[in-house]
Amino acid sequence: MTASTQPTTRACRRVERIQLGNRLLRRREVELKTGKSRSSIYKGVSEGTFPAPVPIGDNSVAWLEEEIDGWIAERLSQRNTTLKTTAQPEARA
Repeated sequence: MTASTQPTTRACRRVERIQLGNRLLRRREVELKTGKSRSSIYKGVSEGTFPAPVPIGDNSVAWLEEEIDGWIAERLSQRNTTLKTTAQPEARA
């Protein structure tokens, strides 16, 4: 590969470092993925119980898909833990 065909700009190097799963999701996609409403998303953000958005423009925000997936995984983990602690062994006659 010649020097002229190799990526050398900072932007190209940054793109190379981006991992899959770090896609930016707009609010509507977050709503669809989590089942949460707009108001409950922003309430969770303000309470610190939901991932915060990142600014992507003057009046635009988005969420990292990786963080939303992590939030969903935490909910599943909590559900599984709750199910294990509430499950009672069956009494045998």
